[in-house]
Amino acid sequence: MNTRRIKIFIGTTTLSAAAFAIYAGLASHALHLLNALLLLVLAAATSRMKVKLPRVEGNMSMNLPFLLMAVVSLSALEAVMIASISTIVQCWPKRDQTLRSEQILFNVSMMAVATSVSSLIWNAGWLGKTAWASEPLMLASSTAAFFLGQTAPVAGIIKLTQGMAIKRIWLSIAQLSFPYFVVSAGMTSMVNAVSHHLGWQLALAVFPVMYGIYHSYRIYFGKAEVTRIEPMRRAAGVGV
Repeated sequence: MNTRRIKIFIGTTTLSAAAFAIYAGLASHALHLLNALLLLVLAAATSRMKVKLPRVEGNMSMNLPFLLMAVVSLSALEAVMIASISTIVQCWPKRDQTLRSEQILFNVSMMAVATSVSSLIWNAGWLGKTAWASEPLMLASSTAAFFLGQTAPVAGIIKLTQGMAIKRIWLSIAQLSFPYFVVSAGMTSMVNAVSHHLGWQLALAVFPVMYGIYHSYRIYFGKAEVTRIEPMRRAAGVGV
């Protein structure tokens, strides 16, 4: 493990997050405090619904739809704040665990960069003047920014800490998480389409959906992990 490279990587991510957050703050104007508070509560609550990805050292939380909703309905600054706070909640250790400040700093910085880029893409006025920039394509582009902004840095830090091939790590993470990003973008699109009539309180209806997805992922990934470990245990003469 190259500790120096890890520190440089985390430091670069942190500086990038600070720069993007400042830019997002300067680009933000109108604030939506009530909607922001609602999405913050939902994002923080679902951030604790996290499943461990098999084959890689990483977790996936169920708060992505609410982060995307923040991007499409709030200012860039509000979206970054919601992503950062919910990430702290996600990474906060349980009573029997140790607080890992570097891990929290890296995760918060990564999410701040991903959210800033996603929000800047969604709110890019010059893109709205082009013929291809329909709302679904803009949402797809913003979701893609989230996807790359989360998976690429995680693959990078795993590469530095474990020495695995970065392409293999990224493809594994992308394969496991891509359906979740598609579903999250779809729910965000539906909520955004009807929010003008029913209000953003409709986001509350997404919470039980994410709870169901969380349990489905736990069962699926749990079976995948057992399938991966069982041959190793048999080869070692452990278990039945």
